[in-house]
Amino acid sequence: MMALRIRTIEWEDPNQLVEPMRNLSGLEFLQKIARRELPPPPIGALMQFNVVEVSPGRAVFAAQPEEFHYNPIGVVHGGLAATLLDSAMGCAIHSMLPLGVGYTTLEIKVNFVRALTVATGPVRSEAEVVHMGSRTATAQGRLVDSKGKLYAHATTTCLILSQQRSE
Repeated sequence: MMALRIRTIEWEDPNQLVEPMRNLSGLEFLQKIARRELPPPPIGALMQFNVVEVSPGRAVFAAQPEEFHYNPIGVVHGGLAATLLDSAMGCAIHSMLPLGVGYTTLEIKVNFVRALTVATGPVRSEAEVVHMGSRTATAQGRLVDSKGKLYAHATTTCLILSQQRSE
C-alpha cells in the first residue's frame, strides 16, 4: 500500500518584484530579498530554498533536501542541485550589475560529485563571479553540506542585458 503525501505551496505575487528590480542596483535588489524586505521569487517556495547571503560578486543559497525532491532511484533529483547552483551563480553576477542592467543565463555546466538525500542535511550553494565583462559574465559555484563536503560544482556564462527605459 502506498502512503500518499500532500504538500501545499504558498508564494507571493512575483509581479511585486518588477518595479523594485527596475529601480535598484542588482546588489540592493538581492539584499532586500535576502533580508525579506521583498518577497522571494516563487521558485524558492516550490523547491524550498532561499538566498541567505549576497555581497558584491558573491551569493549563497540554502536548502534542506526533502523526500519530495527525490527521483525514482531514491535520491534527490539532480535538478535541485542544478537549480541551487544556477540561482547562486546568476545572483552573484546580478549583484555586480548597476541599475537598469539585467542578465540571462547562456550556459550552465554542472558536475555532480555525490548524491544528495534527506540524510545529507542542509546544503549551501556558494557562488562567485569569475569574469565580469560588458557583454558576458562567468561565475562558478559549489554545493556543500554543513561540514563543507562537496556534492556538486558548476560554472555558468551569462549575457548582460541593458534595460530599455521608456520615456
